[in-house]
Amino acid sequence: MVFKTATEQLIVLKNVSKSYQQPNGQQIVILENINLELRPGEIVALLGPSGSGKSTLMRIVAGLIPPSQGEVIYHNRPLVGLNPGVAIVFQSFALYPWLTVLENVELGLKAKGEAPDSRRQKALRMIDIIGLDGFENAYPKELSGGMRQRVGFARALAVEPELLCMDEPFSALDVLTAENLRFELLDLWLERRIPTQAILIVTHGIEEAVIMADRIIVLGRNPGRIRADLPVTLPHYRDRKHPTFQALVDRVYTIITNPELEKIELTTTTSVEPATPPAKYQSLPSVRTGSIAGLLELLEDRQEKDLYRLAQELQLEVDDILPIVEAAKLMDFVELAEGDISLKPVGQEFINGGIDERKQIMRSQLLANIRLVQQIYRLLEAKNNQRIPEELVLDILESHFSPEEAERQLKTVVDWGRYAEIYGYDEPSGQIFLEQVVVSH
Repeated sequence: MVFKTATEQLIVLKNVSKSYQQPNGQQIVILENINLELRPGEIVALLGPSGSGKSTLMRIVAGLIPPSQGEVIYHNRPLVGLNPGVAIVFQSFALYPWLTVLENVELGLKAKGEAPDSRRQKALRMIDIIGLDGFENAYPKELSGGMRQRVGFARALAVEPELLCMDEPFSALDVLTAENLRFELLDLWLERRIPTQAILIVTHGIEEAVIMADRIIVLGRNPGRIRADLPVTLPHYRDRKHPTFQALVDRVYTIITNPELEKIELTTTTSVEPATPPAKYQSLPSVRTGSIAGLLELLEDRQEKDLYRLAQELQLEVDDILPIVEAAKLMDFVELAEGDISLKPVGQEFINGGIDERKQIMRSQLLANIRLVQQIYRLLEAKNNQRIPEELVLDILESHFSPEEAERQLKTVVDWGRYAEIYGYDEPSGQIFLEQVVVSH
């Protein structure tokens, strides 16, 4: 297969935003001002923390959902409805259990109106290419997880898409199966054995992105914006131990763990940035205080400060470790610099303290750094009975978040405040009340 020139644009997103209106009329913005080009001959990875809109962006590219603002250009024409040049491989295998492998692979071709003989021939060819030869008449229940995902790949590729979209396609597999399938897909791509011009992969794995992609798009969140567009010039196949590989992984970690850095400092393009938007309401990661304490203890007397290697050691993906790091940083227990994480003096004090000392330090850090804790505390102090209903806090939060996210934010702030004995919570009545223990802060 011969690619079109890499400078030709396959799909272009221009000033794309996506928002949803809540029952109270408030608009929750998921994506904002996305400008992105997808070109033939490239694997592009979409990377970012949970809630950054990665999957939403992919679905807009595929035409499954329309943008609220902006437009998607496909072959120099505005896209309306489904994108005919896109096929998707989902995280879940999404197979029909009552259909055989061959019948599942034929589905996309059947939907396109392909003649029975032609679609059978194309499906069998892709089954052979993807490594499922001999399993044409098997049912999904007879297959391992890796083989089921191969069926998903074969079904997507059988329709000969120009752009293959993959939404965390390896995350449901065990580590060894995922690694094997990842490199088999790379083999097929590099050998030009699959009929696709470009690949867009949503992933939460930084290392996976650096292993596979020619470009890495890093999204921020609340709302989702492109924070960096990084070229990956390392030749395939890439050595994880190579200093350049590790340096790029460290750079991506630095970007993701420092949301205050501006895109202009990180991207390779020279486009003029729009004016800095107003500061967003502080979003709290859904993390228990015990996880934060555990991270701080891991960092004590630790020579290796590299966040990427710490995550490797703990066998945690970025979506697992990042919320804990973000919470510790919000409370000013740690500092991050160039992908390294280290304890601040107050973090060391926290580790050295007993239970009561830890609670008092956490209290001070929450009241000094967490806006929602400050708001709740002031509301409680202003009330004669020093009690407020949780609905009052939810009303504040729903001005900035979706109802579901507002509930998560409330649960987090209640858990943090209760641990630090700033306020208590009475579940039957749904009331937050001021603790009577007076502690200076």
